[in-house]
Amino acid sequence: MARVWSAPEFEVPMKVSPMFKGSMTALVTPFKNGAVDEKAFAALVERQIAAGTHALVPAGTTGETPALTLEERLSVVELCIEVSGGRVPVIAGTGVNATAASIQLQQHAKEKGADAGLVVAPYYNKPSQAGILAHFTAIADAVALPIFVYNIPGRSIVDITPETMAEMARHPNVIGVKDATGDMSRVTRHRNLIGDAFIQLSGDDATALGYNAHGGQGAISVTSNVAPDLCARFQNACLDGRWDEARMLNDQLQPLHEALFSAPSPGPSKYALSLLGLCEEEVRLPLVECPDPVKQKVRAAMEGCGLL
Repeated sequence: MARVWSAPEFEVPMKVSPMFKGSMTALVTPFKNGAVDEKAFAALVERQIAAGTHALVPAGTTGETPALTLEERLSVVELCIEVSGGRVPVIAGTGVNATAASIQLQQHAKEKGADAGLVVAPYYNKPSQAGILAHFTAIADAVALPIFVYNIPGRSIVDITPETMAEMARHPNVIGVKDATGDMSRVTRHRNLIGDAFIQLSGDDATALGYNAHGGQGAISVTSNVAPDLCARFQNACLDGRWDEARMLNDQLQPLHEALFSAPSPGPSKYALSLLGLCEEEVRLPLVECPDPVKQKVRAAMEGCGLL
């Protein structure tokens, strides 16, 4: 059985990291004629930074990593770090369902200068809570790079319980969570079990307002690919406690949140970006182009946000 970190709770200085907060974009990976469009990707990174995005997350689910080759996945992370040039933090997607492979991806992210790794719960294997704990502990022990735990039971099948999260958070390299459960009560449960220093980020655009109101510090967002300025303004309002403004911006963004998930993501987001002339709408199999009703919904939502 893997070693469990035994440091006392609430006493790890590494947990306090003000750089990780606000609007963090789960970047799409643009394609052109079947290949990664590096020019378009670099332009997307620049657009995000100019719009006030607080951090960038390459090579996550929104980046279609299940359909990327290993070489492509590594190059996307490297390009994001190179183009951003330290202007904003980079949280590299480093999780796969094999522990040894996740360690290799986490080590690569560290060597290239990423600020943290986003490690998803092991998918398909369906490990027990003990197996999940052992998986994350092995990665945290092997590589001295902060980890955000990505809990998304809708895709990984397994859910990381608050109790297991608290055990993992005892390790100094496990600094936070991207929570895509849609369960806003998790924020308070994590706070009660782990403490305020544990960084809690929403992975669900539609419930990010409530998540922040419960004590979250931001979101790793899909919608911010399309509307980075609005998402950054929304998160800034939440961080500053300007809840009336945050609610107003959330009302404006909500139809776009819904539209961008009305077909398998990131298809709708790539279609939206194609309307802005920023990349092709091309996705890789097994994803396919959005049907016309979804495109109409995306266009209408973008018009409602003043993006078109």
